Amino acid sequence: MRIASLIASATEIVAALGLSDRLVGISHECDWPLAAVKGRAILTSPKMDVTRSSLDIHKDVQAIVAKGLSVYNIDVAKLKEAKPDIIITQDQCEVCAVTYQDVVAATQSCLASDAKIVTLHPDSLDDIFTDILKVGEALGVKERAEKLVEEIREKMEAVAEKTKRFIKKPRVICLEWLNPLMAAGNWIPEMVEMSGGINGLTKQGDHTKVISSEELKAYDPDIVVVMPCGFKIEQTLANRADLKNLPGKIVIVDGNTYMNRPGPRILESLEILAGIFHPELFATKILDDAVVNF
Repeated sequence: MRIASLIASATEIVAALGLSDRLVGISHECDWPLAAVKGRAILTSPKMDVTRSSLDIHKDVQAIVAKGLSVYNIDVAKLKEAKPDIIITQDQCEVCAVTYQDVVAATQSCLASDAKIVTLHPDSLDDIFTDILKVGEALGVKERAEKLVEEIREKMEAVAEKTKRFIKKPRVICLEWLNPLMAAGNWIPEMVEMSGGINGLTKQGDHTKVISSEELKAYDPDIVVVMPCGFKIEQTLANRADLKNLPGKIVIVDGNTYMNRPGPRILESLEILAGIFHPELFATKILDDAVVNF
């Protein structure tokens, strides 16, 4: 079995299922676990400069999408050389990874017709678990995937059970982008509630949406969790001009590594949120270099 993973969360799922040695190709964003990604062929690349400011990246993405194009390239030559018989991708977000249509086209152009494409679609927390099971079944380790999901669920439910005792809970907004402001949807609203916060402006099942600064101020959050998609803390801090006028206590989280990556480390993401909202009980759960107070 030869696996190509075209999204970082899928690479982490493959590794958690004990099959990282079968990876023959990964995306340009796959950076963990290090042992799983080191030396693997990188099969994708962005069409824009992802080191630019939040606003500039947004404009670049909008310009590309407006032309009906994908935001990422697939290196067809490297894909052909890797010869995967299973390719894992996603069709949930056109700006998160290569599109499903591009994967199909690339596969048809250079691989055998029996190459299998496994498509993930994580809109919610339950969807993340469903995707883990889907990958496990496709890779022939269904029971291993079921055990992994059970372990993650149990630990997340234990966090949620502890936070039920809190009468006072902070009003929270999680920002998935800074300019324009985007309130996080998908699995984040549910995780905020599970970790002992009151989520605002989006609810479980919503997609991430653009909000105005007036809407944000009217919501009057106690805590603003800044977790731009694809940004590590250093890049978020480089956009500090976009942070200056945010209301409430501002906490910057490594969104690229945790909150925006729908894989096994969603457990750590929940624990980090709980540590931010209720440090008296969960402070030790905040991982080194995962959070910075602004």
